[in-house]
Amino acid sequence: MKRKKIITSAFSNLYTDQRIEKICRTLHDNGYEVELIGNNWKGSEEMARPYPFSRIQLFSKSLKTAYFEFNWKLYHELKKKADRNTILHANDIDALLPNYLIAKKLNIPLVFDSHEIFSEMPAIQGKMSQKLWRYLEKTVVPKLEFMITASGSYAKWFQKKYGADPVVIQNAPRKIDFQTEIPENNPKILLYQGAINPFRGIDKAILAMHHLDHVIFTIAGDGPRKKEYEELVIQENLQDKVRFLGKLLPDSLRKVTMSADVGMSIEENGGDSYLYSLPNKVLDCIQARLPLIMASLPEMENIKKQFDVGVIIKDHQPENIAEAVRKVLNKGRKSYQKELEKASNALCWENEEQKLLKVFEKASDSVR
Repeated sequence: MKRKKIITSAFSNLYTDQRIEKICRTLHDNGYEVELIGNNWKGSEEMARPYPFSRIQLFSKSLKTAYFEFNWKLYHELKKKADRNTILHANDIDALLPNYLIAKKLNIPLVFDSHEIFSEMPAIQGKMSQKLWRYLEKTVVPKLEFMITASGSYAKWFQKKYGADPVVIQNAPRKIDFQTEIPENNPKILLYQGAINPFRGIDKAILAMHHLDHVIFTIAGDGPRKKEYEELVIQENLQDKVRFLGKLLPDSLRKVTMSADVGMSIEENGGDSYLYSLPNKVLDCIQARLPLIMASLPEMENIKKQFDVGVIIKDHQPENIAEAVRKVLNKGRKSYQKELEKASNALCWENEEQKLLKVFEKASDSVR
């Protein structure tokens, strides 16, 4: 029987969204006819995919109006492209409404993927936009038959709040056959990779460098707090201990991750979306067999209970961050390899995609 067509959509320029790329590739490789729709907000870099994709042109100058413009245009795109043989796949709440309306109109399946708890993101706390996203969540999420999300804690949150029953599909990287020699760095390298946003513990880690000798703190990524943190480094006279690498392509970033001595994921509790997250960087470091210092948040505590892949920090005091880094460095990256190998076999995309395919098979079977 011919597989159904899947239209995946997201408020994203698609270029750096690894979760969407992995999901679309898995579906495409398993015989689905996949089409991906994003937008040109924050650029439209060239990219090659084995399935068709397009970016909706946005003319809005502010994010608030860009959301409205995207949702309006996405509705009309889906209206043109979807038919009775289509499964709609909406990524995050900022693409959900047009998908939901078209799914209802055509009586076709909709799979909603909540990468995070969008209504509880730190950037919208206490704003009118938070009320709008919460209203949309409350109105639509309880009516959804098919939902996936990125962590067990997110799933519990949606279950408790809205009675939803999401399937957990962690944003794990594809398995790496690790044969890299462990580097003998001097000075040692502490690595942060990801967006330079608030509540990531980056500023606290910069201050922790006052308490660490023979260690360089390398920051790979870009984001709204980059300039502020660069100024903090100068203010604290730590230019010889902190390096900003900027935004790297996935292959370049992987090389940087593999050549470090200790990774870092010390997110602060900036609302439920951060509290219950399983940051991509944790799974990326595990796949690169790099031990980590981690925050005492539920998903990271859960991984630490299963696999000894690093150290949980006591709190975000700079001296306690430094103490955690020292513990990992004193034990040495080689000593963590056996546990990291076990964790990398369990926490990889090859395991997650089996769950993903079952969700889409059920969605396919729901309409005959």
